[in-house]
Amino acid sequence: MCLAIPGELLTIINDDPLTRSGLVKFGGVTKEINLAYVPEVQVGNYVIVHVGFAIGILNSEQAQQVFADLNAMAVAQEATLGEVSDEIC
Repeated sequence: MCLAIPGELLTIINDDPLTRSGLVKFGGVTKEINLAYVPEVQVGNYVIVHVGFAIGILNSEQAQQVFADLNAMAVAQEATLGEVSDEIC
C-alpha cells in the first residue's frame, strides 16, 4: 500500500525540468520536494507527495477533504486506543 500526503507548494527552488524542486508545507512542517512529475504545478497549488516526489496536483477543496479525512482517522484511532488502554487498566 502506498501513502501519499497532500501539501501546499510554497515556492519553487529549482526550475530545471529534470531536477525541479520546491518547498512544500505539510501542516507545520516544510520539506523540499521533487516536482519533476508535475511540471505544470504552480506556487499555491496543493500536491500529493509520495517518498519525496510530488505525483499529482489537488485543488483546494480536494486537499481540505483529505485533511478532514486524515483528522477523522486520527480521532477514531485515538478513541480506539483509549478504549483499549481503559480495558487494560
